[in-house]
Amino acid sequence: MCIKNGPKPSEALGTRSVFGLPEGRWKRSSWKVKVHQGSVLPAGSITLDITSPADAPVGEYSLSVKTSATASVGSSLGKLLLLFNPWCQEDSVHLPEEEERQEYVMREQGLVYKGSDKYISSMAWNFGQFEDDIVDICLKLLDVNPKCLSDPAKDFSARCNPIYVSRVVSAMINANDDRGVLMGRWDGQYDGGMSPTHWNGSVEVLRRWLKYGGNPVKYGQCWVFAAVMCTVLRCLGIPCRVVTNFQSAHDTDKNLTIDNFFSDYGVRPKKSLDSVWNYHVWVEAWMTRPDLSAGSLYDGWQAVDPTPQEKSTGTVFTAADPAPVKAILQGHVDLKYDVPFVFAEVNADRVTWMVFADGSKKKIFTDSVSVGQNISTKAVGSDKRVDITANYKHAEGTEKERDVYNQAVKRVNISEENSKGIHDDKPGVSMKIVELTKPISGKDIDLKLVLNNNDNVTRTLVINVNVQAMRYNGIPSSQIQTELKEQKLLPNQGRVKMFQTLSMSRPTMFK
Repeated sequence: MCIKNGPKPSEALGTRSVFGLPEGRWKRSSWKVKVHQGSVLPAGSITLDITSPADAPVGEYSLSVKTSATASVGSSLGKLLLLFNPWCQEDSVHLPEEEERQEYVMREQGLVYKGSDKYISSMAWNFGQFEDDIVDICLKLLDVNPKCLSDPAKDFSARCNPIYVSRVVSAMINANDDRGVLMGRWDGQYDGGMSPTHWNGSVEVLRRWLKYGGNPVKYGQCWVFAAVMCTVLRCLGIPCRVVTNFQSAHDTDKNLTIDNFFSDYGVRPKKSLDSVWNYHVWVEAWMTRPDLSAGSLYDGWQAVDPTPQEKSTGTVFTAADPAPVKAILQGHVDLKYDVPFVFAEVNADRVTWMVFADGSKKKIFTDSVSVGQNISTKAVGSDKRVDITANYKHAEGTEKERDVYNQAVKRVNISEENSKGIHDDKPGVSMKIVELTKPISGKDIDLKLVLNNNDNVTRTLVINVNVQAMRYNGIPSSQIQTELKEQKLLPNQGRVKMFQTLSMSRPTMFK
């Protein structure tokens, strides 16, 4: 028997194998066949059990057979599809628990979490990985990736490796620099396509991509990219789940800090290299990582992010594919792939700078707590939300969390000036803004500004309040209002409160 996969099948590359009966004659073959025991068939018929190696490349194979030693050409028996197998202990994607296999491979419906860390909402999503044509679309996706077009034989051979496959799929879900599935858009202008909020399932997206000749479907944002990728990986047999990180940092320069700059009158620039999104969605894929450790130190869930990230220079790149969650937890940011980016997404400092008219700047506040909140995924076997923040980082404020961060700083060779281990002096005046009521779209927002004087002297403050709208991805939008207010604080006086109602339709005043 002969089985072949890809345009240039090769035994050396694992995309071709010749095997047969009796078994002893074919001991060196990677594929095996034996007569099935116990079947009762008509005369002249036989049932065979064919076993592939656990590391065979996934994809479509053609199978042929020679029934005599003198036959020059084999007779075709048809085609078969080979997928990753999380039920097989020797497979790189083996998942031990049956309940988890049912959830992360077999389940076609799920939930995606959105909103903010204080107000988390869920939306239903139809992954649809077992719809009749989806597996063909997923294989087509692999076939048109740039690596396959450049070197088909090498690409087909590499499809034995879930690390490689997840990287290819991650790149192909977005349409940057290839014939990917989805085009991203965040400016609210969706002419010529659909708003990202239109989609509630992956099947329509993937079918549109195929129908229109591999041209990108318009438009997607992070939850759409992630959910479609979850469909593709589950279809190929790789256990996968959708994960949402609230207060998600996007650290484009990989210094593990998010630097925000404000003018001395409170206005934030429209563009910034770094940002913090209300939420960001990626996927986790389950696999071993023998490329990183001889043991199983980094095996298990890997963060994979198919959303394209845009720098202010216009350069677009895709990060986090695949980054071991265990490496993120331990601050091992010098490992493959893109671990510093994901580490910063869940654990970066937010550093606020004031920029003066002469161009000089001063660090005025460091927030080492707010990034990476309520990291969420759907529970196994139910629609409950599971908080998996502890998988990504140790509790904020603990000694372990600080040790891990300092280790991460050293591993990426960040100067002490940007290190989280360096604390700013306690400010003379501290302030925070508190929501008095839950924000509702289209309604006024009631806020409370709480001031504390931490010094032994009276302070007269000139408070410049500037309110700007912000998109969910952390990009400032329109200015809502600005106001100047003077306030006297006595020595060590705390909890001085000022109340304000913000309205999009009319000017407001302090009360």
